Amino acid sequence: MPPLRRSSARAVAATRLREGRDPLEDEARFLRSWFERPLVTGAVTPSGKMLARTMASYADPSVPGPVIELGPGTGPVTEALIRRGFEQERLILVEYNPDFCALLRRRFPRTTVIRGDAYSIRETLGSIVTAPCAATISSLPLFTKPLEKRMELLQDAHDVMQPDAPFVQFTYAVVPPIPARCEAGSYTASRSNRVWLNLPPARVWVYRRPAKMTAKTTA
Repeated sequence: MPPLRRSSARAVAATRLREGRDPLEDEARFLRSWFERPLVTGAVTPSGKMLARTMASYADPSVPGPVIELGPGTGPVTEALIRRGFEQERLILVEYNPDFCALLRRRFPRTTVIRGDAYSIRETLGSIVTAPCAATISSLPLFTKPLEKRMELLQDAHDVMQPDAPFVQFTYAVVPPIPARCEAGSYTASRSNRVWLNLPPARVWVYRRPAKMTAKTTA
């Protein structure tokens, strides 16, 4: 993981200062959202710092193109991406909860925040994405959806990304949110070590569509 850029660190610090950010307040927001929409929010607390850093580490700031974040919530992974070296202008945040959308716009004013259905990524993004994306980072509760829907999301995300760009997804489960083995050969999968410092412990899965597979799907 590259060292933290000073400009990014100052931006994150300034954001915290403006917002008076309180982790306990964010946890309360998540808990309220979970009680109201348990199948949409999927978690009772935001991702911890170590999990957010692990997810962001799979996105490379030197690769051109925007980065899509699905289900950013209160923004812990967004903040980790900025610390990783991504400019806010490169980040497209797709969030369904209108309260979280308003919060994200205040905390990260130079990002593009879209209120919409992340599982219908083509319709939600519309004409906003005009260049192949460098990565997709997802905190969606995939296990609340049937496998067919999860596979469709992965395919649609890869369709708007560069070849070999990562689709990054965390899970609390011991099994992958999308099968690690693909009979059709349309993607590869790898996983991180379990992030024990997160509560509850989690693991990050990374799905890629190599260039040769992209050529097959477009042939």
